[in-house]
Amino acid sequence: MSKYILKRVFYMILTLFIVATATFFLMKAMPGSPYANEAKMTPTQIKIMNEQYGLNKPVFVQYLIYLGGMFKGDFGTSFQYANQSVTSLILPRLAVSMQLGLQAMVVGVVFGVLLGTLAAVKQGTWVDSTSTVLAIIGRSVPNFVLAVILQYYIALKLGWFSIAGWGSFSQSVLPTIALAVAPMAETERFVRTSMVDNMNQDYVELGRAKGLSRMEVVRGHVMRNSMIPIVTLLGPYTVALMTGSMVIENIFNIPGIGEQFVKSILTNDYPTIMGVTMIYSIGLVVVLLITDIIYGLIDPRIRLQGKEG
Repeated sequence: MSKYILKRVFYMILTLFIVATATFFLMKAMPGSPYANEAKMTPTQIKIMNEQYGLNKPVFVQYLIYLGGMFKGDFGTSFQYANQSVTSLILPRLAVSMQLGLQAMVVGVVFGVLLGTLAAVKQGTWVDSTSTVLAIIGRSVPNFVLAVILQYYIALKLGWFSIAGWGSFSQSVLPTIALAVAPMAETERFVRTSMVDNMNQDYVELGRAKGLSRMEVVRGHVMRNSMIPIVTLLGPYTVALMTGSMVIENIFNIPGIGEQFVKSILTNDYPTIMGVTMIYSIGLVVVLLITDIIYGLIDPRIRLQGKEG
């Protein structure tokens, strides 16, 4: 098991190195200037600013400095906000995005499992058809379209919640619903497919032969085995939601990491763009590592495949 984990950790570090390298050089290739008022600045002022941010050094030297700082948790200084580190800029916003993402993930998974279970148990009935249609709609309608619909009908017309803003639980309800629809649809699809497959296995017939009711077999065996594939789905989804949704956070004026990412792109704030990208990448590879370890613990065949690879 230790060799299996070490191999996955090596792949994780290699992935982060590749992402950091690609992000750095892509930022250097972006057109435009990081200084908002460069047209009004004199060559001397530009030279001073370049020296302050280390942009006067060779690109490869800047790259090494960036890598060294990244491993220390230092993503540099923001170009958009004077003398403010990227880390101190991102962390408060990351907390907001994590709260919103966790709420959306919990809501999406709970309703997704419920709908998927009902669809599998009531396979071929109107319950199954309705659940499938809801899942298709959830995957087909972009969350920003749903967000606008929720704002117009629920916030503006009915006045139940605020149209935008952040600070209270009620203000997080509409963006949570908008973000929860996609994971709900995916979870419903995975759960239904997995449960239908498991309900046709021999152990289900064996359980029924032992005198267990249909629901006892479903609760005690089918649902437990059907939840394993969901781990693969929930990991990346959780990271994506917890690190912010750029569009949703901008629509609802939520001071999260996604909103900051958009502002950084518009102002060519390279250090912040790279910082947000790396935080997302770190979260993703860590979750994937945990998922691989969990799979290795659950199924020894995966560990054996890792050793052979």
